[in-house]
This record gives sequence, structure tokens and C-alpha cells, in this order.
Amino acid sequence: MNRPESKPLASDDCGCPIPEKNGSHEKTINLALQGGGAHGAFTWGVMDRLIEDGRLRIDGLCGTSAGAMNAVVYAYGNMVGGADGARQALYDFWKTISDTARIMSPMQQAPWEAWSGTWNMDTSFSFNMFELMTRAFSPYQFNPMNINPLRDILDKAVDFQVLNRCQETRLFISTTRVRSGKVRIFTTDEITLDVVMASACLPQLFQAVKINGDHYWDGGYMGNPAIFPLFYHTDTRDVVIIHINPMDREELPTDASDITDRLNEITFNASLLKELRAIAFITKLIEEGWLKDEYKGRLKHMLMHSIRADRILCDLKVSSKFNSDWGFLTDLFNRGRATAETWLSENYESIGKRSTVDLKHEFFDIGTDHVG
Repeated sequence: MNRPESKPLASDDCGCPIPEKNGSHEKTINLALQGGGAHGAFTWGVMDRLIEDGRLRIDGLCGTSAGAMNAVVYAYGNMVGGADGARQALYDFWKTISDTARIMSPMQQAPWEAWSGTWNMDTSFSFNMFELMTRAFSPYQFNPMNINPLRDILDKAVDFQVLNRCQETRLFISTTRVRSGKVRIFTTDEITLDVVMASACLPQLFQAVKINGDHYWDGGYMGNPAIFPLFYHTDTRDVVIIHINPMDREELPTDASDITDRLNEITFNASLLKELRAIAFITKLIEEGWLKDEYKGRLKHMLMHSIRADRILCDLKVSSKFNSDWGFLTDLFNRGRATAETWLSENYESIGKRSTVDLKHEFFDIGTDHVG
């Protein structure tokens, strides 16, 4: 199996893959996968390393946009081929995206960008022309046939009728209902090709996806991803969030493109931050004994973990989310694997015992003159 710089799986005499357990018992986690275009290949790398490790079983998966695609491809691959099948399915999915984009995508890096070693496309003529077009025209005008090659790629990667019967992994895909502006979560037995495409439907680029008489846009506006279904519909306490939109930026953005990029990151982190604030409050109630005895059993004490991309992706701008070059995707994949390797070595023993992220200190700035 040819994966970018991934460790080959051992095999038995029949050539069947032997999952690695590293001499330890298996623990169960839920994964929460953010969306972010091509940066979803970072999540692919993280998942590949977690699967390869062999000590973790994924119970529930919530995802948005690229996170939703990683989620359904993983679940289907794992359902039909086990851990090795999941890794291969993710590899094939991302490789097909790159191969297709090389031929069909109007957005390509400028030669000097490739020569300079950057993966951003801010000075690319094709990217800038496309960005100007999407500001002047809606997708109903510049793409009246609603052509989206990604739809065909995903349709070939996942048999959704089979996926609907999946018992191994519980799926929760976030979308934004256009009419009401509310988040709509689709569960395993409801998930179709249209649902996943709706979860990744940026309204400046694609026509709204119609499902059962309602229209939907990208789930990142209201849940990137929505974590609450993992509390209510799984028995697992540990939630590992895989971030691909940096929370923190050290430098102040001062030019127009940098300001737009930072606003994009803030927008697509906003819904997640609201949920994390609520989780922090509930955790405080439980840990500090604020609940009456009759209410203590009604709230689940969640253990939160976070695989952050702030430093590892800080060199990338929003334009790189449209870059599907295989060199870039494999670079992101390797960054994800390395990040997951470090996270496992530092946090594996805490899974099932304690949270490894301090929500209040890592995600909120609450001064002494504020209430919260």
C-alpha cells in the first residue's frame, strides 16, 4: 500500500495486515473534525497515525465540510476493510482529489509560487480571477449547471446505502439550514451524497443543496464541527478535536488579504468556541460540586482533548485551502502524522482519565472585569 511517508503495516503469512497495538489495551474516543478545504489533508494525516497506532477505537465522528468527507470515507473504509481499509480509503480519496484538480481545477499556483516553495496562491492569476468572479457573480450565474467534480469523487469513494447500515462508527454531519440559519445534524442512517456535499457547500462557490425540500450551506457557519451530538448519542466520554483553522495568530494582519484571511479563520472557529465555552461551564459545575444530588446523573462529564494546528499550519494562508497539488496534500498529511505522533506520546495515558486541554485557559480570554 503506497502511502506518503507512512509506516508500512506488518502482515501475516497470508499478506493480511496486522494492526499494531503497541502492547497496550484499546481505548475508545470520539473525533471532532473541522472543515477547511485542502487543509483537511492535515486531518487525514492525523487520522492515519491514530489508526496505525492501533490502541484507539473511534466510536463517534462529527465533521463539517472536509471534516465530513474524512469522516464518511473513514467510516466506510473501516466498515468494509477494517483499519487498513480505512487508511487506504482515505489515501485513495485524497489522491483522486489531487489527480482530478490537476486537470479540471481553474485554480493553480503561479510558477513563482511553486519555485519559492510556498503552498499559498495569493499571487496566482487564476486564483485571483476566480476570486473576483465569485464576488461579482453568484454560482447560479457562473456555474448554472452546478458542476462539482468533488461530488463524483465522493460518490465513487463511498457507497452511501452501505454506509447507512454502519454499526462500527456513529456519524454526525453538520450543515447550515439556509432558511432558518440553524445547524442541522444528519446521523449515520440519514447521510447521503447530498448531505456531505451540503456540509461543504460554500455559498459563494456552489449552489445550495436541496434535501427533503430544504436548502443547506456549509456546516462551518453554525457548527465547525457541532460537538453536542457526541454527548447525547455516544457512550464515550473522550472527545478529540482535530483543528485545522488556527485559533491564535501572533502577528497582527495589516494588509487586505491577511485581514480577510484572519476574519475567515475567526468566522469558522466561532461556533466551536461557543460550544467549548458551554462545555467548560458544565465541567465546572460537575467538578466543583455545584449540582444538587438529584441532577448529578443527568450531565455527562466529558473529557476534552485537542490536536491543534496553530503552529504547524501558521505558514499557510486561506488561498492554500484551494491548492490540491499532491506535493502540498502529502506535506499536510506528513504534518498531521507528526502532530498526532507527538500528541499520542504526550496524552495517550490520560485518555479515559482526565482532559488534556484546559478549555478556559486555551480558548477563552476572560479578564478580571468580565463575568463568565
